[in-house]
Amino acid sequence: MKQKKKNRFWFRALRNPSFVIGAILLLLVIFCAIFADVLCPQGYDAVNIMDKLKQPSFIDPTSPYPLGTDHVGRDLLARIIHGSRIALQVGLVAVAIETVIGVILGLLSGYYGGKLGNAIMFVTDLTWSIPPVVLALAIVTAIGSSLMNVVISIAVVSWAQFTRIVRSKTQALKNTPFIEAARAIGESDFSIIVRYILPNVTSQVLVIATLALPTAILSTSSLSFMGLGAQQPLPDWGNILSDGINYMRQSPFLTIAPGVALVITVLGFNLLGEGLREMLDPKMKV
Repeated sequence: MKQKKKNRFWFRALRNPSFVIGAILLLLVIFCAIFADVLCPQGYDAVNIMDKLKQPSFIDPTSPYPLGTDHVGRDLLARIIHGSRIALQVGLVAVAIETVIGVILGLLSGYYGGKLGNAIMFVTDLTWSIPPVVLALAIVTAIGSSLMNVVISIAVVSWAQFTRIVRSKTQALKNTPFIEAARAIGESDFSIIVRYILPNVTSQVLVIATLALPTAILSTSSLSFMGLGAQQPLPDWGNILSDGINYMRQSPFLTIAPGVALVITVLGFNLLGEGLREMLDPKMKV
């Protein structure tokens, strides 16, 4: 039975263009992140001031750099490829933290309700009402500029969407017959939440997490662009964009290349999340 369900899932996945295109784009990004040291053995911080602002090799055939160099002679392609590691790491860690916070609060609010549920939803609505980048900017300004602080700030301001959806699903499940049967045989609230409710909200959480990843990556890049995220010489795409702004006319690829990398990554996650939503939602047909 499990094998049939697994085969059915992959059959639907391969028929879903959003899932397939998103998976291909993300596999490309993941490949670059895993094999960055092999693809660019010279590293992302190798400085050659004599080669600063070199044009890409497809524009200048004498240039040994496929995407050119930045203002201190660092290989732009190497920085873009190594930057994929930072983008994925930051996105995954931030979303993992906000998922844990949001799911726990959503389960407690939905299952117990009452004053506890109202208090949790008040904080959730308050967090939801403030633009995430603005709140993250305030947190990073208060605790200091670093990549880890950016991850923490993004996670702290982005858990509300998980809480609202998990709460709604939990409220719909807590009075169903199989939950009532579990209470009747003396199972604890913790056991009911973990064994019966949590597995039934996992698919929704997976979809939300997939769609939250590009938001986390964009927020991190935005803060790095403003100088509050990853610091030099780390090859964060926001940093690279910030450096390239001053040389847009002379070397436009300093801004085009990290912008394209962001677009590919964000589009990949969005398409994958949309594909998962279509496949895991029983009301939708693929």
